[in-house]
Amino acid sequence: MGDVTGVVAAHRRSGDQPEPLAHLGGLGASGLLEVSHDPAVLDGGGRWAVLLPYEGVPVLARFARWQPAVPADLAGSWTGPTTWTSSMDEQLYEQGVRGIQEAIAGGEVYQANLCRILQAELPDPGSRDIAGLHALLHREHPAPYSGVLRLPDHGVHVASASPELFLRRRGDVIESSPINVTAAALDLMLDKDRAENVMIVDLVRNDLSRVCLPGSVEVVELLAAQSHPGLVHLVSTIRGRLTPQVRWPALLDATFPPGSVTGAPKFTALQIIESWETATRGPYCGAFGWVDADTGDAELAVAIRTFWIERDGDRDVLRFGTGAGITWGSDPRIEWEETRLKASRLLSIARGRWPQQTAAQEPRDAHASRTHHTAGRP
Repeated sequence: MGDVTGVVAAHRRSGDQPEPLAHLGGLGASGLLEVSHDPAVLDGGGRWAVLLPYEGVPVLARFARWQPAVPADLAGSWTGPTTWTSSMDEQLYEQGVRGIQEAIAGGEVYQANLCRILQAELPDPGSRDIAGLHALLHREHPAPYSGVLRLPDHGVHVASASPELFLRRRGDVIESSPINVTAAALDLMLDKDRAENVMIVDLVRNDLSRVCLPGSVEVVELLAAQSHPGLVHLVSTIRGRLTPQVRWPALLDATFPPGSVTGAPKFTALQIIESWETATRGPYCGAFGWVDADTGDAELAVAIRTFWIERDGDRDVLRFGTGAGITWGSDPRIEWEETRLKASRLLSIARGRWPQQTAAQEPRDAHASRTHHTAGRP
């Protein structure tokens, strides 16, 4: 695993305030050097933790040390919530689906992603370390692009179990692997699901073509099945070779926000999303990962399956987003159920504790407590 002494020390509290840290790409980061909101710094030097919210300013954190680490070594105490509320109930969400279908019938858009935001008040003021939630997610729901970023002085507390690659950069080669279909099993996917993914592949090809050499953009994998606990996705991969001297601001201008969480055509889909969604997305559906400005390598995930903590008055609130891609062939009820499928397992994990209690540590009224918590589940 390597020497994690410096990283472990970074999560220890100074008074009541935890130290800044990140865990991305299998490496733990400590020794915060600077925080910037300007993507141009990614073309300078150093290794950066990157959070590009769907709405809001970029948060780019350069750390002095990146060392091999596992989430359990970084995690403070976590006690999760039991009761969640949604920015859209089933009736309102299905109304939004039908509204998007009217826009499709009118020729305004081919597909748009409709999301809702779940939130819950955190119950224990002394047990809300987002790195503890990250450790739970890593243990119970491992994901290829999982990560955490904690910057207390900047109000950033984000943990992700994302399965989706937004951008991978190795020198001048760039890749994107959009996910745009989710079902409980592969045989439950419909023809419209495959068509939906192909639409987004075309959108991503167009985005990358704006910053890649002519003729270099190609689809290297189309409609591959990718399984995760409790669900399966269809994933495609698009690759291109960047035009010489393309900088990060230009690359992000061409590709952000990710096409799989917006729609096609992207500009119109963004307008339709804004007209129907009732809560801001914040970090959700943005990008989350790391950029090594020294080597030219980077890996940014689409910030789905993502939790974040925000201050709401005198409360600390945990938020989580879930959504579905809407097409002409969508069934409103099935799309609602897809949002539930994507959320249910992760919300269940987030209700847990870190460090996890053993049976000997559980309180005597644990059975009654579990019964109460079950009754409060969405």
